[in-house]
Amino acid sequence: MSTATRQMHLAAHFPGVNNTTVWADPRSKSQIDFSSFEHLARTAERGRFDFFFLAEGLRLREHNGRIHDLDVVGRPESLTVLAALAAVTDRLGLAATVNATFNEPYELARRLATLDHLSEGRAAWNVVTSFDAFTGENFRRGGYLDRADRYTRAAEFVATARELWDSWTPDGTPRSFTHRGQHFAIEGEFTVPRSPQGHPVVIQAGDSPDGREFAASTADIVFTRHGTLESGREFYADVKARLAKYGREPGELKIMPGVTFVLGDSDAEAQELAAEIRLQQVSPQNALLALEQIWGRDLSAYDPDGPLPDIDPDPGSSLVQGRVGPGDVLAVAARWRALSKEKGLSIRQTVIETTGRQSFIGSPRTVAEQLTEFVAADAADGFILVPHLTPGGLDDFVDRVVPLLQERGVFRSEYTGPTLRSHLGLAEPVWKG
Repeated sequence: MSTATRQMHLAAHFPGVNNTTVWADPRSKSQIDFSSFEHLARTAERGRFDFFFLAEGLRLREHNGRIHDLDVVGRPESLTVLAALAAVTDRLGLAATVNATFNEPYELARRLATLDHLSEGRAAWNVVTSFDAFTGENFRRGGYLDRADRYTRAAEFVATARELWDSWTPDGTPRSFTHRGQHFAIEGEFTVPRSPQGHPVVIQAGDSPDGREFAASTADIVFTRHGTLESGREFYADVKARLAKYGREPGELKIMPGVTFVLGDSDAEAQELAAEIRLQQVSPQNALLALEQIWGRDLSAYDPDGPLPDIDPDPGSSLVQGRVGPGDVLAVAARWRALSKEKGLSIRQTVIETTGRQSFIGSPRTVAEQLTEFVAADAADGFILVPHLTPGGLDDFVDRVVPLLQERGVFRSEYTGPTLRSHLGLAEPVWKG
């Protein structure tokens, strides 16, 4: 197949407790009412998307000892929501983010296999890990897992789940299982027959060297943050090149960055709208909160429209709990200061410039062209779209961009198979009984 006709994969990320969502917009609704999940899922299925993606957090984040504002509406459990959505959708894949650190293989494999049966082969598992004691306080084990062990446990977790899914023969005969490993020692009989697509699809979202290796060895999809053409091509080439050592072909792993979009009747209108959205996403209060995540200090006395602090960040700070850290905070602060000085930016303007900018902005035709270019240039196999409105933020994209992608021949007009694996062009796993 030529690059001009390579098929694009699309998924919908439900916007909830994150800085992408504009809650001040009167069109924003609840991120916990079932009607919101149903609206976005039905829209995605109407657009013939591959799957619907739910994030998850196991603890409400804290900022300076207080629950983070965006978390006060709650964080519902992914698999429960998706089981309900299975009843109101027919073809759309249903992807749940579930932590491999604070769950057990038998219990989670059973829940995922059950969802795959209920949905007739549409389940997916986004494997995430956690090493922080803050999240661990919600669990008996606490912060027991060292950072270095999180991917070794996750890899064994996924392998064990696959052993359980394979413990029933394709013709429906249960067999006992035994697993002895570094992290798990279990044996018995699995209660759920082999599911319609063999195994639920496995998604992985890590970007570190260990995360990339884990994806190449284990995942069916990589959910990445690389939303620019240059960084996307580097990531794509790197991860795809790692597949051969595991006996895998490039097409067996789909790379799908999480991206945002803003549509307008013209490119200029879309640019104006994007600027307005960023101002709503990064309010003066949110700008200071974003800065405090880097500095690790209470900066409430600073003016969001004034210059960046002249004090250095505190690398050992525990001001922010429950968020993935930014890495080397001193290096991040140095980059922000250099950018602020170069462009004469205030705190709020610097945060707007450096965090979460829209990936694709323009008229529907421009956005369709940009998406097509990414796939043709080997920067992505498709995209996980993160709207800024809950739950109607995907409506315009489905109504105005999807038909243009279909006209170009790069996106399906109808589903051609019943399972998520068929949407993705992934073969059913070979049974390893």
